[in-house]
Amino acid sequence: MNTEVETQIELQDLEPSNNRFRAEILRGLRKMPKELPSKYLYDEKGSQWFDRITQLEEYYPTRTEARIMEADIQEMTDLIGTDALLVEYGSGSSVKTRILLDHLKDPAGYVPIDISRDYLMISAAQISKEYPDLEVLPLCADYTLSFDIPKPNKPAKKRVVYYPGSTIGNFDPIPAQHFLEEIATVCGPGGALMIGVDLKKMPVVLHNAYNDHEGVTAAFNLNLLERINRELKGDFQIENFKHYALYNPIKGRIEMHIISLMDQTVHIDGVSIPIANGESIWTESSYKYNLQEFAELAETAGFQVDHVWTDDRDWFSVQYLTVI
Repeated sequence: MNTEVETQIELQDLEPSNNRFRAEILRGLRKMPKELPSKYLYDEKGSQWFDRITQLEEYYPTRTEARIMEADIQEMTDLIGTDALLVEYGSGSSVKTRILLDHLKDPAGYVPIDISRDYLMISAAQISKEYPDLEVLPLCADYTLSFDIPKPNKPAKKRVVYYPGSTIGNFDPIPAQHFLEEIATVCGPGGALMIGVDLKKMPVVLHNAYNDHEGVTAAFNLNLLERINRELKGDFQIENFKHYALYNPIKGRIEMHIISLMDQTVHIDGVSIPIANGESIWTESSYKYNLQEFAELAETAGFQVDHVWTDDRDWFSVQYLTVI
């Protein structure tokens, strides 16, 4: 990291505490069926694994979304307008954000939000270096909770939340509505949301996207167990578990699991967790929508869909929503 650049940006740190991490992990593993919050997939190592996923041949969402943005960026930035504060949820490496920043007209500032503090600071420092006239205000937080958005020095005409990558699909329908309602509050009157939404398509395409032949998605998924070992004194034997993902056409979602390969008992900070042979730990859902379904969801949350851009196969969409 360029420490000279790092000193030019100030982090607002609301990273979840280790105690909360422990409590949520233990609560999830005591459920039937077992589950772990998908947000905890994204520590620094997990974020690096996910960056590799986005480059895989099978994983279409990232490159498809980027192509949509490159093709239609002028329309997008015209809708955003001048002097907007850009707030990105789950900023990661901010690759697609650069497409926006290269074309935005006099942005008031950029607020990248991510749950992985170290990864966030590396990305924010790089953005600050590449865009020296842009005020970068990184916020480390679990963005599913309430928080205050940092205020830029330059007055903003409106707030525009940027939520790319179809991450809205990680929420079940009712939590998705509540989450979008929170975003509408963050945007405020006159504000907007630009969001990536993955669309329904042939199940084989979806299956391959989450079961790549290189095993990168498997490593990303299993890293959550390694993280528990590192941070919570866990003793998961990773070789005793296997990544498993499937598309559920009834629910319209990908389901990602970690499957136990034997009867075993694991320990987390002295707490024993029995896991049966074949038992699943559910780590992530990824809902897919058609355009009408998502428009109805957005409306229940206080948004109206102003514009939709898709690729020529209608595999993915970027949508511009305004607060009703």
